Amino acid sequence: MQTPTTQHRVVGVLLAAGQGSRYGMPKVLAHRGAWLRSAVAALRGGGCSRVIVVLGAADTAVPDGAEAVYAPDWREGVGASLRAGLAAASGDPDADYAAVHLVDLPDVHADAVARVIAAAAATESGLARAFYGAGPGHPVVLARGHWAAVSRTATGDLGALPYLREHPGLVRRVDCDDLATGVDRDTR
Repeated sequence: MQTPTTQHRVVGVLLAAGQGSRYGMPKVLAHRGAWLRSAVAALRGGGCSRVIVVLGAADTAVPDGAEAVYAPDWREGVGASLRAGLAAASGDPDADYAAVHLVDLPDVHADAVARVIAAAAATESGLARAFYGAGPGHPVVLARGHWAAVSRTATGDLGALPYLREHPGLVRRVDCDDLATGVDRDTR
């Protein structure tokens, strides 16, 4: 992997395609779109020059500064959303990193995104993941060289987890519990 510089471009990939069955509605629509707006702002403010919002169960307008991509197989789980988002990011020849984030993390803001991007930029592997206390969370930053392999292993509701577990020595742990709880909201 190439060591990144400030000239590298980061694309935000916001996973927001789910039905939100435990929540009772698609979370992309939660609080009249406030979670969506907050997550897009976190990615943009954290250093992403482009933000891709992956939709599925609900079709909604995305905030200015973001673009929508539809995951036709969203019912398969977050893995399908991640594959759709990385495929869209791959179409950008200038994209070097993807910062993967979830729509149901309303207390994760730009400072956490920026911290994880900086950590990925400081590693040879280009892989970094936010941790909140002892638990892993989001965002997860992936250098472009990992996208194809992550997409091949992203199934069900595991997303990038199989790939990250397969390469634990390459993933930089980034403590962010001083910035947010990182707890996803599964119920109202």
